[in-house]
Amino acid sequence: MENDNSARFESVYSTKLRAGRRRTYFFDVRKTKGGDFYITLTESTKKFNGDGYDRHKIFLYKEDFNRFMNSLNDTVNHVKNDLMPDYDYEQYERRQEEWEAKMAEEAANGGSENAPAEEAPSMESTESAPAEEAPTETKSEPDVKSEDDMAW
Repeated sequence: MENDNSARFESVYSTKLRAGRRRTYFFDVRKTKGGDFYITLTESTKKFNGDGYDRHKIFLYKEDFNRFMNSLNDTVNHVKNDLMPDYDYEQYERRQEEWEAKMAEEAANGGSENAPAEEAPSMESTESAPAEEAPTETKSEPDVKSEDDMAW
């Protein structure tokens, strides 16, 4: 029997969340050979020297989904409600919406080649499909849809 890792860890769903210029989170649903499903959560951080990425993975199995989500929600709510109740957590969503609207307007107007490159907001989801970030280095980051696409 051939050792086929693609069948063993088949990705059936993937989304990414950009969190600033150097950090991206990947949420992947994978299928085992036995037809079961699990989730991998991957944090990918671009190395300072520009030579690749550091990554950290969590494997989340179906028997832990509910307890994981309850604990995560409890922890986030503790920070939001008890530790930092006055912080404006929605500022990131507003900034993302403004940036997406600006990118859509620039795309509709043919873009402005002389405009300075701006940093994308700190959070970006593949669900909204905004335009790619302007590169800040001579090498541009490859279009990565899943953590499988990353050159580790």
